[in-house]
Amino acid sequence: MITARQTKQQAPKRPTRREPNRGPNRTAAHTTARRQLNLATRHQLAASGIPEGTITSRTRPGGPWQRLLPRVYLLQTGPPDHRQRALAAVLYAAEPAADPLSGETAVLTGGAALALLGIRDVPHTPADVLVRAPRRLTGTPEVRPLATARWPRTITVSGIPSTRPVRAAADFAARAEDPDRIRSTLAHVVQAGWCHPQDLHAELRAARLLTRPAIRAAAAELAAGVRSIAEALARDTLTATDLPTPLWNARLYTPDGAFLASPDAYWPDEGVALEIDSAEYHYTRDAWHSTLRRRLRLESHGILVVSATPSMIRDTPEEVIKALQTLLTLITSRPTPPTAQARGHQQLFLPL
Repeated sequence: MITARQTKQQAPKRPTRREPNRGPNRTAAHTTARRQLNLATRHQLAASGIPEGTITSRTRPGGPWQRLLPRVYLLQTGPPDHRQRALAAVLYAAEPAADPLSGETAVLTGGAALALLGIRDVPHTPADVLVRAPRRLTGTPEVRPLATARWPRTITVSGIPSTRPVRAAADFAARAEDPDRIRSTLAHVVQAGWCHPQDLHAELRAARLLTRPAIRAAAAELAAGVRSIAEALARDTLTATDLPTPLWNARLYTPDGAFLASPDAYWPDEGVALEIDSAEYHYTRDAWHSTLRRRLRLESHGILVVSATPSMIRDTPEEVIKALQTLLTLITSRPTPPTAQARGHQQLFLPL
């Protein structure tokens, strides 16, 4: 005879009534999602044993999952961050049966890839994703698939398969229309150390982009040492005058070989420097003090400095030119000027 107490004690021993096939399915799906920033494709979910009906029910309004793109799901209730949106674009474009993290069938490029590297103010929507030609894929407002026969070397940035910065910059320039945006973005990529100007020039040539005047001009500026849109504007302004051609971002050394500074533009024969001071980079007390200390070092070694903001060069270039003309023709007894070395280039390490 079984008592009520015995029945109550045996009640917890009923695990066999829990849907035995759903545990392993959930485990496989969660393993996939953990690799992919909490994202999964419909193909991956189905391969994990998740029924179509379950996927549909979980992605209904108010459900625990979200449909970010066709066949791509975010397995969380909170909003996606920029990394998840970028990886979702790669998952959408990758071949269903392939590992989307391998970078073999889809890889992020253009503005979206540059944004992951910290390049400021670069448009990254829609996300450009390379796919292997001749494969064609329908785009969405969030994803722009680009078929290519020149499959690039790839890296992983924040868990997302991406092209190397030099290819991402070239792919961005290929689709950008604003010349100033092209100049600014390419300059930021080089200035940040993500690629060398010569490597970028070679990539632009391989992509047959140097036939476009805006891209050709931007590449020439970088080869000359220009590293920002403000410097590019100053170079345009100076080129239109009869002033001598300066060195851009040259590295100055004292006579005993110690590094002194790297002014934006420098006339070595005259010992005159042009410093372009943008409020964007000098709005903190420490940044402003650093600028003043650099200027004092230059002046203490006999360098005559003209300071201007980008807006001055844009709106009142004649005043800047007049100041430079005065100093370039000024003859005075000064200490031995520092030696000038053409700008070097420190390239950042890239993970393979």
